[in-house]
Amino acid sequence: MFSEKPGVAKDRAVWSRLLRQIATLSGRPQDASDYLNDAYVRLSEHGGSPIRNFEAFVVRIAVNLARDDHRRQRRRNVSGDEDLNAIADAGPTPEEMLDVRQRLSAVQATLSRLHPRTRQILLMHRLDGLRYREIAERLGISESAVEKHVAKAALGLLRASKAL
Repeated sequence: MFSEKPGVAKDRAVWSRLLRQIATLSGRPQDASDYLNDAYVRLSEHGGSPIRNFEAFVVRIAVNLARDDHRRQRRRNVSGDEDLNAIADAGPTPEEMLDVRQRLSAVQATLSRLHPRTRQILLMHRLDGLRYREIAERLGISESAVEKHVAKAALGLLRASKAL
């Protein structure tokens, strides 16, 4: 793209400016020159509509090339054996799953042993997120009664969790 005529200094200034932009936007200053060269090659193959802003067009091509390169590199790292920890399962271990299942069974058993009204009030409070006042109004009982039902249910659940 450089000419050997008096415009050489201008061409170099444009090249330097584009290089700085690409280095900054791509986050890969060490590869900016390669991306800029590739962008010029792509530009030479461009046969579409006229380009209104040449520099912006070249920078956009180069940054897109950098992004594509980054994505390819990430895929290559994940598919290779370089870092198996990057793809390690972060989920619970079988022992943790067993523990959770046992605790859930204990909670279900405790809930099933509660008086139906106590269970209903606890679920309205904990699952539905209702306040004691709202529960009392819906069920036509006092807030104090709601508090007692919730306390009774919480005590039963606490005893069940300590039994594990």
